[in-house]
Amino acid sequence: MSLWFWVVAAVAVAYATKLSGYLLPRRLLDRPVVVRMATGLTIGLLASLTILNTVGKGQAIVLDSRLLALAAAAVALSLKAPYLVVVLVGALAAALGRLAGLP
Repeated sequence: MSLWFWVVAAVAVAYATKLSGYLLPRRLLDRPVVVRMATGLTIGLLASLTILNTVGKGQAIVLDSRLLALAAAAVALSLKAPYLVVVLVGALAAALGRLAGLP
């Protein structure tokens, strides 16, 4: 099967999933278990995407200045810094890491 078949199949599954959310009754979606599962999945997927983009390069794991930037941004977030400050702290940490010789 070609790549386009799998792309079209993925689009159809995504559309059917989105459509099923509109077709389900509201009382089913308001259950605490469903709400907890939806928020947990969202947080888990976002965390895994962040880590994958930080330490992944192709099929390899690479420890470089991106990990330093993520750690610095996490510290800034834990200190309740505004979002713009968190981004600037992460960028500054990455720049300093690259100046120090990290890839």
